[in-house]
Amino acid sequence: MTAPVRILSLATASPPHELAQDQVADLARELFATRFPLFERMEPVFENAGIRTRQCAMPLDWYLEPRGWPARTSAYGEAADDLFAGAAGAALAEAGLEGADVDAIVTVSSTGIVTPSLEARAIRRLGFRTDVARVPVFGLGCAGGATGLALAAKLARADPGSTVLLVCVELCTLCFCLDAPTKADIVATALFGDGAAACILRAGEAGFAEVAGTAEHTWPDTLDIMGWRVDPQGLGVIFAQAIPSFARRELRPAMDLLLGGQGLGVGDVDRFICHPGGMKVIEALEAVLDLGQGSLDLEREVLADHGNMSAPTVLFVLDRARKLGLPQRSVVTALGPGFTASTVTLLAA
Repeated sequence: MTAPVRILSLATASPPHELAQDQVADLARELFATRFPLFERMEPVFENAGIRTRQCAMPLDWYLEPRGWPARTSAYGEAADDLFAGAAGAALAEAGLEGADVDAIVTVSSTGIVTPSLEARAIRRLGFRTDVARVPVFGLGCAGGATGLALAAKLARADPGSTVLLVCVELCTLCFCLDAPTKADIVATALFGDGAAACILRAGEAGFAEVAGTAEHTWPDTLDIMGWRVDPQGLGVIFAQAIPSFARRELRPAMDLLLGGQGLGVGDVDRFICHPGGMKVIEALEAVLDLGQGSLDLEREVLADHGNMSAPTVLFVLDRARKLGLPQRSVVTALGPGFTASTVTLLAA
């Protein structure tokens, strides 16, 4: 019988530059009012986003000048290295481990490109062994926290006794578009922040939660819902369809299939731990999952304190949930480019 995979530790990290939402709204008004004809009509998105503060990789002045690929990549490499080390180091410390104890590293990031990837750049800094297995993953977007957790659990299950480190690092603000903003860019400016999260998994070891099941569902012909476009100056955000309305229409049948494969239904889940893509997404999730309005309180808290950080965000929610005490069965879930729903079923230790 295969030993159960458990999460030994979980840590989060944020960059040092913090912006209040009203600062971001004032900046957007200054920068976009003359560049985007419909800005005044869209301006309420900043007030209605449910965000108080967010943390950014670079100081405010950096965002006021046009930036090309070299500048964005340089900023990504420097800030992502620090966030990777901060989150991974804290997760290792909580588990009572050192870098040399890690057998495999799953690195999830879709907001910048560096080669060698982040875990290779951290080998000396964190003391990873020279034979550590490296699994860098790009393109998961907001689903990356849940999908990355599922992948790390599968690696741990395949090699019992091995220590697997998952690190999600996203620097969404570095994709800020100044030159030719679109409606999607305005929404992204109102929502996105930067952050990182890391956890340690191992089969047959005590931890705060057991990974009891994983599942994904990708809808055909939905490539235009969410993703990146490659522009001359950097990555540009794609929000071609209304994600909340899509979730209200499509998520429940998919969730029934995802849980049904594990012999479960929505009513068997004590707590859904969701990626808070935005306030309307949170409200849609509460509706389709038969949750009471306001049930996703931790999701609202994380969104208010950090904004939408893409992949790490759901792990920020999980961190708050486990500190309060996880119920018997919870499901970590996130939606991301593909368009994909990803789930990880957890049993409290």
